[in-house]
Amino acid sequence: MQFASIIKTQIQIPDELYREAKRVAAEYEMSFTEVVRRSLERALPGYPPRNTGWQPPEPLSLGMRCPIDDDEWRLLANEPDYVPRRLIKRRK
Repeated sequence: MQFASIIKTQIQIPDELYREAKRVAAEYEMSFTEVVRRSLERALPGYPPRNTGWQPPEPLSLGMRCPIDDDEWRLLANEPDYVPRRLIKRRK
């Protein structure tokens, strides 16, 4: 990846991370700056821009065979033996 210009900046990193980056630079005979640049080039593609304009599709109505009243949803979800009122067969 080529850059049209270079920006000089300062960063604050933990001591251990700094020592590891300096070690890598020494072992692979490159500058500390090059270690940081290569690390950023590898890490940044994992963070794509969040504002992509993508929206989830509209949900499809699959219909319900037995409409459930709003007050019955909690009972239906939490009570294993609960039977919706509309399914209870009325005895004569």
